[in-house]
Amino acid sequence: MAQQQSGTQPKKVINVIDAVSFFVGIVVGIGIFRFSPLVAMNTANEYWFIGAWIAGGVATLIGALCYAEIAASKPNTGGEYHFLAQAYGRNVAILFAWARGTVIQTGAIALVAFVFADYATQLMPLGAYSSGIWAALAIIVITAINMLGTEQGKTTQIAFAIATATLVMIVALAGLMFSGSEAKPTPPNLSSGALGLAMVFVLLTYGGWNEIAYLSGEMRDVKRDMLRACIWGTATVTALYLAVNLAYLQAFGFAGLRDSKAVGADLMRAVAGDKGAILLSIVVCAAALSTLNATIFTGARVYYSLGRDIPAFAKIAAWDDRGGNPLRAFILQGIIALALVLFGSMTRDGLSTMVDYTSPVFWFFLMLVAVSLFIFRMREPQLERPFRVPLYPVLPALFVLICAYLLWSSLAYTGKGALVGIGILALGLPLLLLAKREDAEPQ
Repeated sequence: MAQQQSGTQPKKVINVIDAVSFFVGIVVGIGIFRFSPLVAMNTANEYWFIGAWIAGGVATLIGALCYAEIAASKPNTGGEYHFLAQAYGRNVAILFAWARGTVIQTGAIALVAFVFADYATQLMPLGAYSSGIWAALAIIVITAINMLGTEQGKTTQIAFAIATATLVMIVALAGLMFSGSEAKPTPPNLSSGALGLAMVFVLLTYGGWNEIAYLSGEMRDVKRDMLRACIWGTATVTALYLAVNLAYLQAFGFAGLRDSKAVGADLMRAVAGDKGAILLSIVVCAAALSTLNATIFTGARVYYSLGRDIPAFAKIAAWDDRGGNPLRAFILQGIIALALVLFGSMTRDGLSTMVDYTSPVFWFFLMLVAVSLFIFRMREPQLERPFRVPLYPVLPALFVLICAYLLWSSLAYTGKGALVGIGILALGLPLLLLAKREDAEPQ
């Protein structure tokens, strides 16, 4: 595998607190304010409802433990790109890098930017194209902060993560102290696949935890800290989600929760009137910015790895000595994300479109990473593994099944949107020919 080195190597500057802040910052987003009623609509009662959120935390922990074993034994700034290259060869890794750079990560950046923009517009509208303007400004500012250096990026993340966790707890406490009236129960009309659909929404709300793999090459003591970050990150997110959902049940009851169209706004409006709705907008903006910063920070790392593997993209691999980060990768990522914002601004529902075409590609590659744990165990039995997933092979196999189910669900429910993502993935095939041709050239 060709390796091109430019600039300096990544430095070991990330500790457990930094990693947990990224974990929490990426995962705790707008899902908890949008998907709870949908989960309630697909569960029989409040016990199944809370059980689904606990199950989501358990599923996230299982996935995080699998990633902790791989990342601790094979730490690399390229994260999943490096894991896939080691397990399946460079071709699969290059396709993943293409998909991540053009669909998965940049699509997620644009999606989160639009969520921030929608709520920022409620606080301060900027005209007919307010959402597009706010989304573009968010991407530009957060990218600029991360371009200044890794220290600035992770300091910003810690601040956003603390603010988000604090504000979410305020919302939860407000709901828990509010004594709402129980809505008239309505008989549940559940299909045979209702619980599975509920878990789709739950796991979507927990999504993003896998980004921690991209910190492994810069962690001070990855052999010890990766596991700790995964456990503490999962525990923090699960606790926050349970607190908020218990607050929803306290305020509305199970039937009222199922009927709510905007549960977060409804809760805060019930507690504090219009001022409460403003507070919720601030909460969502903080959560969106936290997710945006973490996603931009980790996203640029895969461009760096791709550039080191393919000489034609060697300039992307430059690791800036002053900032201790992949400066050019941030620029490229920002340009692609801004292009997606422009595209989204021209569609009627750019947010949903991006969810549709990113989901199948994301779950496909996540499933490949899950399978790679078995490949590494069989191929490299003597490899030093500071941490081993307990109950092997049961837990990793369960993680593979979870990924496969979410892949199937995303294909089944997205329709044409899934075809767009698959089509964009196919457009990356010429990169394989380029890499093969460069390998054949004399060095």
